[in-house]
Amino acid sequence: MSAAQLRESVLRVRATDGASADLLLVQPVATVRDVLLWLPALGVAARNYLPLARALAAHGVATALHEWRGAGSSDQRATRALDWGYRELLAYDIAASRLAAQGALPQARLWLGGHSLGGQLATLAAAFAPTGVTGLALVASGSPYWRTFRHAWLIRAAYSWIPWLAAFCGYFPGRSVGFGGREARGVMMDWARSGRSGRYAAARMPYDFEAGLARVEVPILALRLADDWLGPLESLDWLLRKMPAAPQETSLIGQDALGGAPADHFAWMKMPLGIAIDIAGKIIHKQ
Repeated sequence: MSAAQLRESVLRVRATDGASADLLLVQPVATVRDVLLWLPALGVAARNYLPLARALAAHGVATALHEWRGAGSSDQRATRALDWGYRELLAYDIAASRLAAQGALPQARLWLGGHSLGGQLATLAAAFAPTGVTGLALVASGSPYWRTFRHAWLIRAAYSWIPWLAAFCGYFPGRSVGFGGREARGVMMDWARSGRSGRYAAARMPYDFEAGLARVEVPILALRLADDWLGPLESLDWLLRKMPAAPQETSLIGQDALGGAPADHFAWMKMPLGIAIDIAGKIIHKQ
């Protein structure tokens, strides 16, 4: 399918608390049967996934690129006075993007997916608000639980100093330390808590995510990158074991599927065709 057979649009999405950001929608001109709401990795702006969205749309799957609060087109920026956590991301922002995607393509089945932290938040969104979710597509994702990584003691230490740094600065200066972007301290505290305990919870959100994950029954496609030390098999397994009722399919992606690009945590984003074909093939197969 050529670029002329794709349609791209920008939808301004406003959450119930007033925060707003762009939702980038890429779709085939032909009838759309499936739309994938894609959640970025930590600190990555939505526009960086346009190559993936175009490749997916060229293979029949419309893709809506969600923008994290505080990143890219978002009208929010983390400061000492302006903070948020998983509660706002899940209950407000992802919920608003879901409504916008479904409103734009009301006839299409909704899939949730994401990269790294985006994959984790996609599973939490499916647990928290399962109605209307057809399935999940995860790339380079998994639980941040420290015991699932090599050099586990270093990872465990990071879950102590990262929240401390965020509290000291009033936000997490990810660009300065080489991990993430300018992140809200509440997000980093929720993330670090799950990294220390291996369990998901969100501050000020009285919802049992572990019980919700156990009730997820939609099919899950999880793609792991062969050279991705940030997404080891043990980390993915820890996440998937939380959803025993869900049919699960996993694949290992190597350089051959990425046009020779390194099969690591981020390089695949520049050569996403192989991953798009894999995701689209599995989604279209579920007709």
